[in-house]
Amino acid sequence: MQAFEYASPATLQEAIALLGPKWGEAAVLAGGTDLISLMKDYVDTPKRVVNIKGIKELGGISKAAAGLRIGALVTFDEMLASADLKLYPAILAAVRGVSSPQIRNMGTVGGDLCQRPRCWYFRGGFGLLARHEGKNLVEDGDNRYHAIFGDGPARFVSASSLGPPLIALGARITVAGPAGNRTVTAEKFFVSPKSDSDREIAIKPNEIVTEITVPAAGRNATYEVRQREALDWPLATASVALRMKGSSVASARIVLGHVAPTPWVAAAAEKFLAGKSLTQDVAEEAGKTAAADAKALSGNAYKVQLAKVAVKRALLAAAKA
Repeated sequence: MQAFEYASPATLQEAIALLGPKWGEAAVLAGGTDLISLMKDYVDTPKRVVNIKGIKELGGISKAAAGLRIGALVTFDEMLASADLKLYPAILAAVRGVSSPQIRNMGTVGGDLCQRPRCWYFRGGFGLLARHEGKNLVEDGDNRYHAIFGDGPARFVSASSLGPPLIALGARITVAGPAGNRTVTAEKFFVSPKSDSDREIAIKPNEIVTEITVPAAGRNATYEVRQREALDWPLATASVALRMKGSSVASARIVLGHVAPTPWVAAAAEKFLAGKSLTQDVAEEAGKTAAADAKALSGNAYKVQLAKVAVKRALLAAAKA
């Protein structure tokens, strides 16, 4: 690990002042479950590490006029223990999917949203676009776990567990920087980089995620397809949020995870569901519609079927909620 300066500010303003205007100058330390690994592998080599764990205003879960407020430093364990989150099964299912007790204890909401891609080419030092000597390593190499949606050039998949349910639920994310606070929708928080100098999230190097606000929810659910129950990232997920009118779907939000560089909104499937009763056949057709535009690589065609199944089962779970 490269030597670095360490700072542990007591306030948010002090923390922001310690961050630099360029990526790579400083790194924010919350739970550390991702950053430490990146630093050990020399993928991230910050000159300064800013520990924000002592900033009390970044913690806590509380009800607010706009919905439920979740502080960026709230851990996965704290989310599972919160009575206020029982109305958001889509979020809780995603949290339960993180099976490691250590990560649940240390990992934070903000850290999950801001974690870097798990693509082995990126982690191996080949950049976000995974290129070497003019070749696209993903397209020409082992792409079992890469994207089936998106026009590129990035082909990694978003690693965030909370991204899909937060987008489906219409959450908003607040970030603080030198110019003050600003709020961005969860959907626009994630971006697909066009170059190795870009980032996967819509924040600046000197900004910090402070809180997430989730509005009141109707029926919602998340379904994850995993290769194994032990600690690992899902192969495909689907998070859904439904507004019902009697037995029919008034409106739906369907967001796929781990299939694109950002959580992937299945707009065609959302439109298909409007006005329909959620039967087994309708849910299955919605899954097919959600995956209709998938473009599999040489080694990940299986993900198309998993995406269909995840959507179908998430919808049926939400219908019973």
